[in-house]
This record gives sequence, structure tokens and C-alpha cells, in this order.
Amino acid sequence: MHNVIPVTDDLLYLGGNDRRIALFESAYPVPRGVSYNSYLLLDEKTVLFDTVDAAVSETFFENLAFALKGRQLDYLVVHHMEPDHSASFQGVLSRHPETIVIANKKTAGMLKNYFGFEGKMQLVAEGETINFGKHSLSFVFAPMVHWPEVMMSYLLPEQVLFSADAFGTFGALGGSIFADKVHFERDFLDDARRYYCGIVGKYGVQVQSVLKKAANLPIKMICPLHGPVWREEKGIAWFLQKYDTWSKCVPEERGAAIFYASVYGHTQNAAEILGAELAKQDVPVKLYDVSVTHASELLAEAFRYSHLVFVSTTYNNGVFVSMENFLHDLKAHFFGKRAYAVVENGSWSPQAGQLMETEISSWKEMRQVGEKVTILSSVNEETRTKLETLAGELADDYKNS
Repeated sequence: MHNVIPVTDDLLYLGGNDRRIALFESAYPVPRGVSYNSYLLLDEKTVLFDTVDAAVSETFFENLAFALKGRQLDYLVVHHMEPDHSASFQGVLSRHPETIVIANKKTAGMLKNYFGFEGKMQLVAEGETINFGKHSLSFVFAPMVHWPEVMMSYLLPEQVLFSADAFGTFGALGGSIFADKVHFERDFLDDARRYYCGIVGKYGVQVQSVLKKAANLPIKMICPLHGPVWREEKGIAWFLQKYDTWSKCVPEERGAAIFYASVYGHTQNAAEILGAELAKQDVPVKLYDVSVTHASELLAEAFRYSHLVFVSTTYNNGVFVSMENFLHDLKAHFFGKRAYAVVENGSWSPQAGQLMETEISSWKEMRQVGEKVTILSSVNEETRTKLETLAGELADDYKNS
């Protein structure tokens, strides 16, 4: 049964939620599911903004038929070609062969690759405007946020930004589709951060370019392809600031995140001693076992905090595999601009610390605090004192930097 939700007087939400999905893009755990958003403008011309994943296509097609009420579908705007938004493309055109597809040149190539589509199409350039009656739509290109064909569009007179995958979040929508009707900071912010860092995070330069374009547009509403619709001025400004922070790769919060890789518990013990000593000195601190915490959460928490500590046992003359993978993930996302410290363990030839220092020091604007602490098998009084010293140095840096 249809579930069409008004966004404005002339704009309707046609999307749906998938709460059964375990991994988004076969990579990111989504225990609260995910929404796939699509919107329909009813004017002299009817305009569909994107389609949805196959998982919710049945409801989507019911929504579309109900919303059109027998009218033809004049246009379909394709902002982003990823299959979670284009999977229902052929289904729309089979039901509405009259529809003209609005796309850019790169999108046209992908439509041919995915679907063999070479049908009715109106190619648009950046800044171009199309009128549909009372409403006009202009186009804002956003290449590599996070695919090369991505574009956004801007609807007047309502000043609505259709933002493709930008400003989205994991998490299904329940009841209200609006960010101002949910407790976003409590219920969605962690998922929004993880969504940004994992999916868009390495494209910070491109996100900054889009934010500069958006700064020239008065925006009263943001309609993303995942997550809640933003329509409250303070909320929009707050969330844009989050994107500005994340895309500049500067810390969102001041505090320490300790990431450790331990086999038998001795390295974990060192990490927990260090964490306890930092807490004694009023430094907010969180600990993460990189072997059991999902990579998307580790990445998001690294983006979040100002001071990072990497604690690893030596394994096969190198860094323990889960820590090595985490470091490679950070590097792949062009991570940097943090204070950091290193702790290593090894029973006969500790080498993890030097290898971690070499890797981390190559990232942009990384600043090491204190000397590397080396543990031989397990923490003793001597190495505990070194951990206490390192905690003091990190605390001083946290308070004075």
C-alpha cells in the first residue's frame, strides 16, 4: 500500500526503508537499516527526482502511481547513478515511456552501460535552468561526491537543494521524514559521521568545492537520497558545519581515542592503563579494539577526535594485521591533522611501533606526542611508569594545544 508523504505543497516523498539489510554496499553495518529517498514534483510538468533500490521498489511504484493520479510522468532527474538509486530506473520507464530523462553527459554514459539506455534524454550543464511551471530547477555539479557523474539540483521558489548522496546518513526513517522532528544528534549523528567518513571521506577537497557552491545559494530545505530531510534553518547550518569539519579533516571533538590490537590481552592491558591515566587527568577518552570493532566505526572515531593513540602487538615481524588494515584505511582516506602517540608490544623483537611511526608520520600534518613506549610481553612497573608519563604528555598537549 502506498505511503506518500508531503514535503512541501507541491513536492512529495516517495521513498522507502530497508530494515532487513545487514551491510550497506556489502561493506557497512547498518543495524538500524537505511532509507532510499525519491521525490516527486507536481507542477504543470511532473518531475521525479531519482528512483530507489530494488529492495523497496514495490512500495516506490505504488507511491508513484498514487501520487501521479493518472497524470503522465514528464521528467526523471538522475542525480546519481549508484544502483541503490537507479535500480528502479527501467521500471519507471517501462511504466512511463513518455518520460524524458534529465541527466548530464557522464550520467548518460553510465545509463548506457548499466541499462543500454539511449532513449529520450535532456542533457544539462552546470548552472542550466529548466522551468516546469511555477517551479524552476538549476543544476549544481558535484563530481566525486562521491562518483564522477554526481550532480545536485536547486528548486525555486522553495529553495530546495536535492543533494544526491551528500548530507545523507545511515538509519531507516520512522514516522517523520524530517530532521527537525527527530532527535538527530542523539539518534542519527553517529550514523551520519560513519556514512560520511566511509563513503565520502576521501573526497574532502571535492566536498569543500560543493560547500562553496552551496554557500552562494539560500537553502531552506535539503532533500538527500538517504536519511532525513532538512528544513529548519539552524539545523541546516549545524549540519553543513559538520560537513565542513569532516571534509577539512579537522577534529570534531577534543579528546583521545585509543586504538589497540591485542592477541592475549597484555597489549589491551597497556591500552586500558593508558586510558585510565588519561581519564584521571580529565581527558575524555575512548578505547577501541581494532580486531572486533568494524572498520567504518574506527574510521569515523578517528575523524572525530583530536588525539589518537595506536597500540599494537608485533606479529610476524610487523604490525598486527587488524591494526595494519586500520592504518591503511586511514591513509586511503587522506587522513591527517591530529596529535598521536604510539605504544608497541613484542616478546622478543618488538617492531610494530617503528613501523607505525613510519606510516603515520607520512600522513598530512600529523604531530607525535611523547616517545614511543615499548612493552616486552606484559606491562611491568617500569613500563607502567612510561605509560603514566605518556598519559601526562598527552594530557598536557590536550589542555594546551
